[in-house]
Amino acid sequence: MDLSVGTPVDPAPRAVIDALAAAADAPGYPTTHGTPRLREAAAGWLARRHGVSVDPGAVLPVIGTKEFIAALPALLGCGPGDSVVHPELAYPTYDIGARLAGARAVAADFGSPTVQPPELPAAVRLAWLNSPSNPTGRVLPAERLQAARHAARAAGAVLASDECYLELGWSARPVSILHPDVSAETFQGLLAVHSLSKRSNMAGYRAGFVTGDPELIADLLEIRKHAGMMMPTPVQAAMTAALDDDEHADQQRARYAARRDRLHAALTAAGWAIEHSEAGLYLWARRPGQDCWGSVQVLAEAGILVAPGEFYGPAGGQHIRVALTATDERVDAAVSRLAALP
Repeated sequence: MDLSVGTPVDPAPRAVIDALAAAADAPGYPTTHGTPRLREAAAGWLARRHGVSVDPGAVLPVIGTKEFIAALPALLGCGPGDSVVHPELAYPTYDIGARLAGARAVAADFGSPTVQPPELPAAVRLAWLNSPSNPTGRVLPAERLQAARHAARAAGAVLASDECYLELGWSARPVSILHPDVSAETFQGLLAVHSLSKRSNMAGYRAGFVTGDPELIADLLEIRKHAGMMMPTPVQAAMTAALDDDEHADQQRARYAARRDRLHAALTAAGWAIEHSEAGLYLWARRPGQDCWGSVQVLAEAGILVAPGEFYGPAGGQHIRVALTATDERVDAAVSRLAALP
């Protein structure tokens, strides 16, 4: 049972597949800015589901958010002498993006009471937030997001929030950096990054978007036009259909909730403590007296693959990340094997 990688296994929605097929005859170049319908659908989804109001003109489609996360430091002009801050426990691409731009990657929980701009390296140009978090599932409350916003403005940095798990809150409700309770409806220096991979099982489509500060979006659009970073026309149509339809997202969320409940109970019964994991597609687990590699070995011997916490930073040395992205049959098999552990 491979619970190590968070790749969707359920089918893409029928409406998405049909929209992709209907737009397949697309001989001309797509627009980098996306079709007006796509941008309206993205803005409509944010308003309808997350209480965020953005101008559709400030929506920019990206060819999968991993591409955008890796490219953003360079797109913003970061280089030697600049710092890019990312969470202490984090998806590795934040670090990689800084390195590709020649900037310094700094692992720190930006805006927390113990990490303030004066204590960080000079010239912080970009700071990343990730709520809900990969790998921990931690949700940052509005007050914590506000603190990060104030810290970014004090440092003169762009604050980018990776919100690809925003619709998958379990014991806590995630909030966007662009929500009025956080941004005070002033988007200057703020970017929010959204993905369709998890919400709509569209990881293979490479479909996401970024929105926020209109001036920053305009600058990013101009650069991406010249670099040829264009989402294919059929994918734009498929993404529009996905964002317009909430029913399939609610159904998929229910699938993940059921899998989460079964795995949470089985891991707890087998001796693992679940920490954070308030949202997202992972359980962040620790077995007292055992480091991450000990846990990985115990589970691998039972035929269950998980990710060692060290992959996400030294602070994860005692934890494992268990993905919910497996079929019901594979989850049930994992539950049975966990029950059989000594």
